[in-house]
Amino acid sequence: MTTSPSPAEAPVSYAYADRIARITLTDGARGNPVDLASVAALTDAVLRARADGARVVLLAAEGRFFSVGGDLSAFAGAQDVGRYIDDLADALHRVISELQRMPAVVVAKVQGTAAGAGFPLAAAADVIVAAENAQFVLAYGRVGLSPDGGSSLLVHTLGLHRTLRLALLHDALTASEASAAGLVARVVPAADLDATVEEVLARLADGSGPAQAAAKQLVRTAAEREIETRLRAETLAIRDLAAGGDGREGVAAFLEKRPARFRE
Repeated sequence: MTTSPSPAEAPVSYAYADRIARITLTDGARGNPVDLASVAALTDAVLRARADGARVVLLAAEGRFFSVGGDLSAFAGAQDVGRYIDDLADALHRVISELQRMPAVVVAKVQGTAAGAGFPLAAAADVIVAAENAQFVLAYGRVGLSPDGGSSLLVHTLGLHRTLRLALLHDALTASEASAAGLVARVVPAADLDATVEEVLARLADGSGPAQAAAKQLVRTAAEREIETRLRAETLAIRDLAAGGDGREGVAAFLEKRPARFRE
């Protein structure tokens, strides 16, 4: 088995054994926020899984939540918020692209909330196993921002108007609703989540690697040929909004725990 730095040293841990790479978000105390440090660590872990020749990749998270999404305190503290968002979104989109393009089958284990960028990060997996208490929320508009992380690609799974509802009304998609929509492969009681994920991982690791890689490539290519173009469009949109008046007000209101007063 190979391992990466411990959770105390990095926001992401990595372990590889028996054809399975395990990538875990380890900042559970803060809800596993998405920031430059966590995305850099995710990038390193995903590239390491590819270099190790992993047949299966598990994307998991410690704590109550899969991820609360972008670290808004980092947004507010950035000297040039537009540049910060551009750098962060592009780095996150590289992770999304790598997960979708790599030959390994990617499995996401989701408990609690996958919010903001945490939602499309989980959705970048090929197979999602979720606890019954899991929910998926975009809610970018609440802070004056547009969705990123591959959120627009959810149209292929969830459909146009369901995706618009999630993006515009900020509704939460429950685990059972996500399963009915085809996004989640398995929904189980929280107490059974770990065991179910291990069963799925073992089943995939025992399968034919070349056959699985070919199936993934064929299906993903049929669904979306221009992933990177879509991801860059998301980066440009959220960058411009973050630097604008409503974006700054939305982030400030969230951090100050008050209703946002949008003016634009």
